[in-house]
Amino acid sequence: MPAEQSEVQESGRSFSDWMRTQSKRPTFGVALILLGLCLILSLSTENFLSQSNLFSVARAFSYIAIIAIGEAMVIISGGVDLSVGSIYGFGGLIGAIAMHTWGVPIALAIPMGIVVGGGIGAVNGLLITQIRMPPFIATLGMLSVVRGLSYAMTSGYPVRTPAAFNVLGQGYLGPIPLPVLYMVALAIGFTFFLNKTVLGRRIYAIGGNEEASAISGIRIGAVKMVVYILAGVLAAIAGLIATGRLGVAQSTAGLGYELDVVAAVIIGGASLTGGKGTILGAILGAAIMGVLRNGLVLLNVSAYWQQAVIGMVIISAIAADQLRQRRSY
Repeated sequence: MPAEQSEVQESGRSFSDWMRTQSKRPTFGVALILLGLCLILSLSTENFLSQSNLFSVARAFSYIAIIAIGEAMVIISGGVDLSVGSIYGFGGLIGAIAMHTWGVPIALAIPMGIVVGGGIGAVNGLLITQIRMPPFIATLGMLSVVRGLSYAMTSGYPVRTPAAFNVLGQGYLGPIPLPVLYMVALAIGFTFFLNKTVLGRRIYAIGGNEEASAISGIRIGAVKMVVYILAGVLAAIAGLIATGRLGVAQSTAGLGYELDVVAAVIIGGASLTGGKGTILGAILGAAIMGVLRNGLVLLNVSAYWQQAVIGMVIISAIAADQLRQRRSY
């Protein structure tokens, strides 16, 4: 057999082997769905593939994606956090009030918002690990508490932020919006955290089998505390970035985001029963939600129908997760 023909066959086998390996990854199908959605929209609309629109879409879903990084870790651990939308709004609001009303420098106001988000996450963790409240109930209650605090502190009025702070959400590095770069950096960092650190592997372990993890010596309560604190921190970071983008903090910011975030994580391949999921999957899930919203706008679909379509996507994501669980038994 000629050497050139042998090399062609060898490259063909290596490519097919690579495809088979990739197809077994949980994010492979999600990536295909995203690519298919992009292809459909590029053929049905004129502006979807324009650079400005693509970066606009990426910036729009980057906030959900950053929150989804934290939510993914919570869901992988076997829990759920419904308070992330309220923490998102409250973290940005605290930062804005600190700068506008209290006269705190930007360099201190940003950490204040982040610390408040982490503190709320810590309260969630304590309710779940010490009081033994179900995560759904504990975080649902916190959703209302934090949203109520936002309304009470502002009486519904928006709080403006200084121009120097707004660069956080409005700036660019070349043609790339800064929020997109934050999203990518956080995704890389937390992917490393989940896959390469002992604590990250323990998050998967307690989600897969909490009882066995406890028997093996893993401190379940401590790991869950870390997970909920990180979810609060990431939600607050996203809220601060979004506040900078808008130039104003609002008590209604992030209203209903918890549904989009959970849907993004589940669409990305995580399981509501815990033990499965990736940060990349959560980002891809958020991207699908963002691309879908943008496509509906470009196709001039009524805002009322847009909400219905997003709701159907959420239901489909949860249904798909349940079907996956049935097949695994």
